[in-house]
Amino acid sequence: MVEYRTEEDTLGPVKIPADALWGPQTERSRNNFPTGQYMPLAVIRALLNIKKAAAQANLELGQIDDARGNLIIEAIDSLLALDDEELRKDFPLKVYQTGSGTQTNMNTNEVVAHKAKEINPDVEVLPNDHVNMGQSSNDTYPTAMNMAAVDAVVKLEAATQHLIDELKVKQDKYWRTVKVGRTHLQDATPLTFGQEISGYVAALEHDLDYMKQLQPTLLELAIGGTAVGTGLNAAPGMPEMIADKVSAVYGHEFTAKSNKFYGLSHHSGLDVMHGAFKSLAADVFKIAQDIRFLASGPRGGYGELNIPANEPGSSIMPGKVNPTQAEALTMAAIRVFGNDTVVTMASSQGNFEMNVYKPVLIDAFLESADLLAGTMTGFADKMIHGLTVNEERMAELLDNSLMTVTALSPHIGYHDSAVIAQTADREGTTLKEAALKSGKVTEEQYNEWMDYTKMTNIDREN
Repeated sequence: MVEYRTEEDTLGPVKIPADALWGPQTERSRNNFPTGQYMPLAVIRALLNIKKAAAQANLELGQIDDARGNLIIEAIDSLLALDDEELRKDFPLKVYQTGSGTQTNMNTNEVVAHKAKEINPDVEVLPNDHVNMGQSSNDTYPTAMNMAAVDAVVKLEAATQHLIDELKVKQDKYWRTVKVGRTHLQDATPLTFGQEISGYVAALEHDLDYMKQLQPTLLELAIGGTAVGTGLNAAPGMPEMIADKVSAVYGHEFTAKSNKFYGLSHHSGLDVMHGAFKSLAADVFKIAQDIRFLASGPRGGYGELNIPANEPGSSIMPGKVNPTQAEALTMAAIRVFGNDTVVTMASSQGNFEMNVYKPVLIDAFLESADLLAGTMTGFADKMIHGLTVNEERMAELLDNSLMTVTALSPHIGYHDSAVIAQTADREGTTLKEAALKSGKVTEEQYNEWMDYTKMTNIDREN
């Protein structure tokens, strides 16, 4: 049987599990809002680092006595040292709670206060008066959102670069491997597989650049705005000190020199960055689609690419290999598309001095970053790394293509070239047979002009 203790908050007594580090406000939220996923631990760790930096700042500014300030720091250090599984035990609240994140801020204050009591029961540390000194949920929670977001962006940037690097290996390897081009899902003029991959690389390099350009907007912290942006109850200099201290911990140049009224009620930085996530998701969706279609088969599809056999593809069809990494990546991309709507709508809900969709906004943001980073890494390591080309199939399709007739057009004209292609298609012959039959081209001319590699302009590129 679970044993309980009783604590009181401003609304009265609350029964709390005896071994829980949280207090009455956490327990009320735990019971009032039991639905959905847990608050991301990245946000919890950010809040703990904010509380530690606040205690350090308050000590330096003479706002809190040494015994309490140092005890708060010690308590937080012990919590930050826990692994995620252990830390989660003390932070049981869900995303779908108050829209300001107040209950999670109080969860953090209560856990730190109780941990301090475990360490030294002779020094009274109160959640609101001491752990939350000079702060409000309204400025600490959005500050934690940005801190967690920047870390997530950095990890996603690394995953994007990793996929770029793997694709560049294939780009270089197959730079001169000529294949059929396709536009409108129909045959087009030739290109090399390396050229095709270079388009993927360029798209991802643009996405990476977008994220890097936008990253500074997340470095502006709301800390110091307290309740409505005026900074009531925060000591002068405290916000800047907190920003400096969390910058040292996270390795990013955070700043508290920002408009606090903006910081509490707007989240356009997160919104615009997630827009970059959406663009990245759109590009990797396209890349994954291309790869899995070009690898379709092995006998009944395009069959131009060979993908690694990572696991059996079917419970009934022996020997089947499926493009599972592409499927995982495209499913993640679809989730990001949906999350972009969540982030946009949540960002728009800044009523007067407070946005009250903060938890769902940061949860969707962090989920998108995590999903993309993870599935892109899997796609790079378990599909692109082991990808090979079926050169015989590429040559077969190229030889059978009618759109190489485009190379004849400068010599015999567009109209006569079209007639040759249509004749070959109608009569089921090769393009060469139809060209020679037309009398417009000699065999010597055909062989000279029908140079697949030359059509790609590969030797004219820098």
